[in-house]
Amino acid sequence: MSNIIKFLFLLFALTQLPLTALLAADMQNIGVPYVQNYTKQSYLAGNKNWAAVKDKNGIMYFGNSDGLLAFDGKYWNLYQLPNQQIVRAVATDNNGRIYTGGFSEFGYWAYNQAGKFTYYSLVKLLPRHLRPTDEIWKIYVDGERVLFQSFGSIFIYEKGKIKVLRAGASTSGQPFLFLFKAGNRFFVEVISKGLYELKGDSLHFISASTLLGNSGVLSVLPFPHGKFLIGTAKNGLFLFDGKNITPWQNQADGFLKTYQLNNGALVLGKYFAFGTILNGVVILDEAGRLVQRLNKSSGLQNNTVLSLYTDNEQNLWAALDNGIDRIEVNSPLYFYFDQTGKFGTVYASLVHENKIYLGTNQGLFYSEWPSNHNHSFHAFDFSLVPGSQGQVWHLSVQDGQLLCGHNEGTFLVTGNKMSRISDVKGGWGINKLYANPNLLIQGTYTGLVIYKKDPAGNWVFSHKIPEFNEPSLYVEQDEKGNIWVSHAYQGLYRLTLTEDLKKLKSTTLYSQQQGLPGNFNLNIFKLNGQLLFSSAAGFYVHDALNDQFYPYTQLNQKLGDFASSNKIIKADDTKYWFINHGKVALADLSQPGKLNIKTNPFDILNGRMVQFYENISRINKDIYLISVDDGFVFYNAKTITKPKQALPTVLIRKVENITNKTVLITENNKNRVQIPFVHNNLRISYALPYYNQAKVKYSYFLEGHSGQWSEWSTETSKDFTNLDYGNYRFLVKAQLNGKTESAITVFTFVVTPPWYATAWAWVGYFILLVIFYCLIKYWYMQKLRRDQQRIQQKLEKEKEEVLRQEAILNEQRIVKLKNEQLQADLASKSRELANSALNIVYKNELLQNIQEEIIQLNDTTGKKIAADQLRKIQRVIDEGKNDERDWNLLENSFNEAHENYFKKLRLGHPELTPNDLKLCAYLRMNMSSKEIASLLNITVRGVEIRRYRLRKKLNLDHEKNLVEFLLEL
Repeated sequence: MSNIIKFLFLLFALTQLPLTALLAADMQNIGVPYVQNYTKQSYLAGNKNWAAVKDKNGIMYFGNSDGLLAFDGKYWNLYQLPNQQIVRAVATDNNGRIYTGGFSEFGYWAYNQAGKFTYYSLVKLLPRHLRPTDEIWKIYVDGERVLFQSFGSIFIYEKGKIKVLRAGASTSGQPFLFLFKAGNRFFVEVISKGLYELKGDSLHFISASTLLGNSGVLSVLPFPHGKFLIGTAKNGLFLFDGKNITPWQNQADGFLKTYQLNNGALVLGKYFAFGTILNGVVILDEAGRLVQRLNKSSGLQNNTVLSLYTDNEQNLWAALDNGIDRIEVNSPLYFYFDQTGKFGTVYASLVHENKIYLGTNQGLFYSEWPSNHNHSFHAFDFSLVPGSQGQVWHLSVQDGQLLCGHNEGTFLVTGNKMSRISDVKGGWGINKLYANPNLLIQGTYTGLVIYKKDPAGNWVFSHKIPEFNEPSLYVEQDEKGNIWVSHAYQGLYRLTLTEDLKKLKSTTLYSQQQGLPGNFNLNIFKLNGQLLFSSAAGFYVHDALNDQFYPYTQLNQKLGDFASSNKIIKADDTKYWFINHGKVALADLSQPGKLNIKTNPFDILNGRMVQFYENISRINKDIYLISVDDGFVFYNAKTITKPKQALPTVLIRKVENITNKTVLITENNKNRVQIPFVHNNLRISYALPYYNQAKVKYSYFLEGHSGQWSEWSTETSKDFTNLDYGNYRFLVKAQLNGKTESAITVFTFVVTPPWYATAWAWVGYFILLVIFYCLIKYWYMQKLRRDQQRIQQKLEKEKEEVLRQEAILNEQRIVKLKNEQLQADLASKSRELANSALNIVYKNELLQNIQEEIIQLNDTTGKKIAADQLRKIQRVIDEGKNDERDWNLLENSFNEAHENYFKKLRLGHPELTPNDLKLCAYLRMNMSSKEIASLLNITVRGVEIRRYRLRKKLNLDHEKNLVEFLLEL
């Protein structure tokens, strides 16, 4: 029964512990956690920051010299108190209120009905004589009450009322120093009196506090077993068990006394962080061991820490005298940076025989490494190994001996001394031979080197492989004993050696012709004993049967973005580091056919490693040493950073009207917002309150406007222009490192209709529609009457038009008949003309024949007729031929058939003679030259000559036919 009771009691006790305490891992004592600096230039406010707190939405608030600073992981906002006082204290409750205090002022910030972050003063609730006249230094939320503390009073705000606990009334006139909340208990020091506990609204003196003297209590933190850890300004740390106060022995006691403790915070549930005035932050464990020390030389912006705060993700926030810092104490990565530039760029790092060695571009450096039983903070002090000046490329431990690949050769390193074992320049990677583990093979600037052991068991130079002098950065041996070498620009070499490795049997150079994606930057690694060849196109394997290379599709698909890794480093038997040009992933191959890749913890290393010379070495089964540009990083695989939990939701930080100028509409997405139509150009800004190093992307969707979710983007604001009126839902979500997605945040708003689309406008439109209908109806009736009249008139006009058209048709018929008659008359006259012309031709031919016959006649005596008689007869005949009456008759007939034809000829060609006109008439009648000759009483040759002359007078081209011209006229 007693065991059951003990079990139940233990279970109850465990349920009361915070989850972070249950999952908290040991903080590392080597290196320093990552420190994120937020400078004055980034948050654009005062340099001094007095307090820090995180609200339920994940927004960080800081008491700043210029007011209240808000930070959501992306945007900084400054809110000022009414009289622009310094904000000395900040606290938040579960209702979303942010309480602040300054000089003679305290109150809270909250979102008003319009969604704007507004300040509400609580001082007005007090009578004037009870109002504060000094600074508010501390604020604590305790359930439904809020405590504001100044040097003169403690103000207890509860249910809309304020109780005042005056320092003078309860403490013999002495002022308070600072009020502290430790667990659920409150402690406050009264100057020159001692430590008091606040119970309810009364103070109770702790008699044992006389031991503290006048040192000034500046921190009270909960300690295991119901104790409290009290930090003083100059007298160190003390433990209070409820009755007695005793000094606490710890490794930072002298440090805290010297550099003046200023504040404290509980970290990871079991570590105690203390900020100082002069030298940054120290962190102690429960045993009093110094676990961490951070100051300006290790990443802080300033050594004066004004406040410390641990958020729900166990980030330690330091509000500094100049700036704000976030310290990732719960990270598996701890750093050591060469702030002074002592050893340059780190190419290799390794821990061997209680020393850490760094191979850099300046030489080989070493420092002492803490022993396994030493859990205290270890500060490194690096020194140069004598004689190691120059470029160090590689560090490797082979059978317990540390070998250093150097620009000047290869060296055996023992402690802080080194001895040369090879003069071959440029010692790169060293590996054991697959076929003979007693031999080492090394790639150098000028080929390959073999090492063996001397009788004392030390590695010594054996020989250089002849006939191969190519630079050999990566060297591996396959199962058949072939040596594979990658060349940075030519491809891959496969070397076959004799059994004693002293002669080269054959050399094969592989390039694109054998299936490789290219010749550049091809590297060789071993993964679970199999040779892999890396390239920008993914990993390849070699098929010995076909002597060809093929993509390792199965592995490439599982690796995703890391398929193009340029380096593989073995982590342990089943884990490998994949490095893709500065990006790091740890792949677990312990489950056959499955590949688990971890990338999130290493995002902070992106771009920090020396490209193509990345180096990760294993210190023990959990801790790895990672070389970075200006130092090194420790990765503790055992560290549990925090319980797995959903991402915080994306916050709508601002909605602004950008129509004419940028005007804030709301800062809150809780209320439905109405936006006038004239302000329908919006900018919505959003952010994920996630502060650890990660790549955050966002996707949004505006219901009522967009058709689908947007592509993932790092943008944290979106502009929407010319939105139509109606209801909208803006949805946004975040994605962390391309994997984890947050819940969807919804912001609802309404773009109100323009004046012409309001309800009253629609009523007006209805009335106007009725009036318009009546007017249309009246107009229609009037139009109907007019149309009837118009139709009647139109019918009458159509009748008139029909009659007119009939008259026109009749006239056209008459004209047609007249034309037909005229055509008939013209044809008749043409025939008469032709007949007249033919008659004249006939008559002339007859006269010509008679003339010819008369010439042949003889008288009765048989003699020729006398010449004078013949001339008389011929004259009569010639007069008959040339009788102008014939021509006049012909001309009259021609003019009747071809009206005004001669007028047209004379008008166009006044130089034409009567004979020319006659010739034109005859040609127009299409008479032959013979007929024309008869009519003109000339020869046919004469007709041709006249035709020629007529063409010249008419200016006709040679191509133009004369008759056609006369017919067309």
